[in-house]
Amino acid sequence: MPVTVVRLNLVEPGATPASLAARYRAALEMAAYADERGIATVQTEEHHGVADNWLPSPFAFAGAVLGATRRIAVTVSAMIGPLHDPLRLAEDIAVLDLIGGGRLVTVAGIGYRPEEYAMFGVDYTRRGKLQDELLETLLNAWTGEEFRYRGRTVRVTPRPVTRPHPLLLVGGSSKAAARRAARLGLPFFPSAHLPELEAYYKERLTEYGTEGWTMMPAAETPLLHLSEDPDRTWAEHGSRFLHEARTYASWQSADIRSAVRSAAATVEELRAEGVYRVLTPDECVTLGHDTYVLHPLVGGMPVEEGWRSLRLFAEEVLPALAG
Repeated sequence: MPVTVVRLNLVEPGATPASLAARYRAALEMAAYADERGIATVQTEEHHGVADNWLPSPFAFAGAVLGATRRIAVTVSAMIGPLHDPLRLAEDIAVLDLIGGGRLVTVAGIGYRPEEYAMFGVDYTRRGKLQDELLETLLNAWTGEEFRYRGRTVRVTPRPVTRPHPLLLVGGSSKAAARRAARLGLPFFPSAHLPELEAYYKERLTEYGTEGWTMMPAAETPLLHLSEDPDRTWAEHGSRFLHEARTYASWQSADIRSAVRSAAATVEELRAEGVYRVLTPDECVTLGHDTYVLHPLVGGMPVEEGWRSLRLFAEEVLPALAG
C-alpha cells in the first residue's frame, strides 16, 4: 500500500478572518475524515508574515489535528528550527507526543527566507549554530534529566511517551544538513530526490559512528488534486495552483532544491510541467507511485472543491490502491 498524505498549509489570498476560520474548521474536518478513511499522514508546514496567510503555527495546528483524530500521523514538514525557543519547543513537542500517542513527526529545517528571521529578530547568519543548539537541546530535554543549557542547569518536563524520543528528522538539501543529522544520529529528510546527498549522509554516519536512515522524496512527487473533469478544474482554479507555485518559487534561491519547486510562469506551463497535477480517480490509480500527496485546499481552493477532491481520493482511489 503506498503512503498517502494530505497536505494542509491553509493558504488563502485575500482572506477575511471569517473565511479563514471556516477554512481552518474545514481542514480539521478533512483531517478527521482522512483518519477515518485510512489515509496515513496529514502534513503541514511553517512560514511567517506571508500575505496569503500561509500557516505560521504548525504545532498549534498539529495539536488540533491530533485531538480530532485517533490513528493518522501528523507531520510538520518543516518547522524553521532557529526561530523557536529550544526549551519551549521541547515542552510543546513532548505534550503533543503525549496527546497523540507518538503520532507527531517533526522535520527540522533551517529555512531560507531572511525576512522570517528579521521578523523575529534572529540573526540569519547564525542559523547553523542555532539549529545545532536547538536539536541538541531537544535530545537532552526529552531524557527528563537535568542538563546544562546556556550556562545554567535545567530540566524539561513532562517526558514524552515515545522512546527514545519523539520522531525528529533533519531536513534540508545541503551537505551541512546531512552532516548535522549524521553527527546527532538523527534521520535525514532531503527536501528533494538527491541520491548523492543520501550517500554523503551514509558516509558521515560511518565517520561519526552513529546510526540513522533517510526519508527521501521519490524522483516524482507531484502535488495532486482529484477531479472528474480536470479541464474544468484547471480552467476554474488554475490560478490558485499557479499562485502557490509562484509564491513558493519566489522564496528560493538557485541553490535551494525542493521536490515541489516549479519554474512555471503561466497556468498552461504549470499544467504541462507536472509539479501540480489534476487527475481523475482512474488516472491517479495508474500513477503507480510509492507516495501520493493530495493537496485539497491548494492556493486558497474553495472548501467545497477541496472536499470533492478529498472524497474522490478516499472513496475511489484508496480502495483501488489497497487492492
